[in-house]
Formats: sequence, structure tokens, C-alpha cells
Amino acid sequence: MRDKKVLFLVHAAAIAAVYVVLTMLFAPFSFGEIQVRVSEALTVLPFFTPAAVPGLFAGCLIANILGGGIPADIAFGSIATLLGAAGTYLLRKKSRYLVPVPPIAANTLIVPFVLRFGYGVNLPIPFLMLTIGVGELISCGILGMIVLTSLERYKGTIFKQAVV
Repeated sequence: MRDKKVLFLVHAAAIAAVYVVLTMLFAPFSFGEIQVRVSEALTVLPFFTPAAVPGLFAGCLIANILGGGIPADIAFGSIATLLGAAGTYLLRKKSRYLVPVPPIAANTLIVPFVLRFGYGVNLPIPFLMLTIGVGELISCGILGMIVLTSLERYKGTIFKQAVV
């Protein structure tokens, strides 16, 4: 039992680290009114392991801190990723094609308000929802599904071992 808990933590930490690295590596596209956060492609990982839910939350939290985010962005942006990852985990048995919907929806609904009221971006909320939504569609819907399809052949191996 203890080994499974350790493996769970290792998987969560590894996912968090990859999220942070991808966010910082593609920093010019990861922040702002128009963003395609490549690391959000990892929000499909709860399809494979529940360890991805805390891993993605921690990774987003750390990336937002390192990216110089304001407290509201650090908190609510990370919560958006947490809600998206949890939604992905809950939908994992319904349909693989629904997997990217929760992170797209959560970020599209939450991040524009952070940009408008936290950073004072003087653009209408619906426009910010459009720009964030399109970025999430690219990162989660397209890149995320590429990740999901690529990893699907390993579903019963390394990912299954980390279930607590």
C-alpha cells in the first residue's frame, strides 16, 4: 500500500514538473490575453491516472508563481486547471472525446475574469472568453488529444500502477 502512495506522489510530482517546464519553455505564449498554454495539453492525463489531478494543479500553481502572476491569477488560474483536471477524471469512462472539454470550459469561464479584473485588461469579457477559449481548444482539444492518442497504448501499464 505504501509503495502505491509513493508511486502516486512520484507521478503527480513528475506531471507537475513537466507542466512547469512546458509553461516556462513556451512562456511567450503561456500568459496574457491571447495564450496557447502548451502545458494545458497535459490536462488529458487524468484520463490515465488520478495522480494527474493534483499534479496538474501543483504544476499550474508553480508555473503561475514563476511566471510572475498576481495572487488572483495564481489562485484562480490554478483552480481553473484543478477543476478542468477533475472534470477530465470524472469523464474518463464516458468518452475519450469528452476528455478535453472540462479544462477548455473551466479556463474559458475563469481566466477572462482574472485578466479583466485582476490585471485590468481593458477588453470585453466575451472577447477574452473567445481568445482564451480558442487557445484552450488548441492546447487541450488538439494537442491534448494528440497526447492522449499517443499514450493510450500504455494505459494498462505505467499509469495503472499509481492508483491509490
